[in-house]
Amino acid sequence: LSSGTLLFVIAMPSLTPPALAQEVTFARDVAPILYENCVSCHRSDSYAPMSLLTYETAKRYAGRIRSRVQARMMPPWHVDRTIGIQDYENDVSLSDQEIDTIVQWVDAGAPAGDPADMPPQPDLAEGGAWHLEAEFGRPPDFIVRSPPYDVVDNGQDQWWQPTVPVAGLDEGRWIRAYEFKPAWPLGLRVVHHGHAYLDVEGQDVGIAHYGVGKRYETFPDDVGMLFPAGEAKVTWNIHYFPVGVGVPGDVVDVGLWFYPEGERPEIETRGEVLMRADRMGGMPRGGDILIPPHGQQVLQGVHVLDQPTLISGYRPHMHMRGKEMSMEAIYPDGRREMLGKVSDYKHIWQISYQFAPEAKPLLPKGTVLLFTSVFDNTEANPLNPDPDQWVVFGRRGVDEMSHMWVGITELEQAEFERRVAERAAKLVSEQDQGGMEEQHH
Repeated sequence: LSSGTLLFVIAMPSLTPPALAQEVTFARDVAPILYENCVSCHRSDSYAPMSLLTYETAKRYAGRIRSRVQARMMPPWHVDRTIGIQDYENDVSLSDQEIDTIVQWVDAGAPAGDPADMPPQPDLAEGGAWHLEAEFGRPPDFIVRSPPYDVVDNGQDQWWQPTVPVAGLDEGRWIRAYEFKPAWPLGLRVVHHGHAYLDVEGQDVGIAHYGVGKRYETFPDDVGMLFPAGEAKVTWNIHYFPVGVGVPGDVVDVGLWFYPEGERPEIETRGEVLMRADRMGGMPRGGDILIPPHGQQVLQGVHVLDQPTLISGYRPHMHMRGKEMSMEAIYPDGRREMLGKVSDYKHIWQISYQFAPEAKPLLPKGTVLLFTSVFDNTEANPLNPDPDQWVVFGRRGVDEMSHMWVGITELEQAEFERRVAERAAKLVSEQDQGGMEEQHH
């Protein structure tokens, strides 16, 4: 090089391409997600619209699967992820990673993958079986069946409210769990929600409550509901919603699992309790529901707890214009805490959101539960049948309601204080353990 010539050395990137990311396939990546989260409903002869047990059917509906899971419409889970308690024992929502996997699979053309990577077919309960039978290792201890009802193929909402005598018990027993079982598979398509109320010589017990997405309930250890001894009858309240298929002679079964004979749980629960946001005092029920065409409305209702209370879960109930519903605690010292909010309510689902054991709210006496409902009567609501209509209170899906079913277990003050102390001690222990692990690292 001649004098004064500057030499620039330029570092060129390697021309060797990076290793390609591993292809996402149905057999290795997607089938395990579907088998774990979807096929209990999406299988042959079920009430869901398609089976997802095989690659062929999953590929056929790949575009629909992608849109539903990316929008978090499926699996159905409508809790607001930005506020309130997020720890639920029945959370069926997919993780962000699972959603990304399905989206990548569809965008890549839905490749099948190596058949050797396929997981084994899931062991699904037989259609029409009791879901809780596997958990308890036996069929229900007590079964009651509704009288048959002919559901029309098309038309208005229908209600079936018969009262039937049932064989009573010689001695009272404590209910550990219940299951409300519409007939398989067509009954599951037309029973929107329902209740079974037990009357034993004037003592009323709500022994089972059902909504699409909430079929059974198991009470915590040492918690139960009393089935009193004596002559008994059951009153049914079943809301049928015709879906274009006639169902002659439909019946519903309710099964109860008892604690062992002679065993009494430590705490008696009321189970699901109806708490209204629509007004009652001074006017007919729901007289404050008046949603204008192409408009919205917000309703609030309050309930004061006159005993320390453990809340196990909540289940909002609105109809087609329902958009949001929340439950907030206002403590006696003025603190406020959002317990749970459903921000994407869907009338076609009536899910019960069950808090995980350590997340169940423990509320002192005097706490105010504030319920807030939001209705959307605009074209932006995909379930709105007619935004040009005024909407008032009513039982039909095209009318409106505003209440929440809340799992209520009332505690004695000493029991409440014991549980609060146990939680506080556990929290301190976990924090100490976390600190020790941090120091170790």
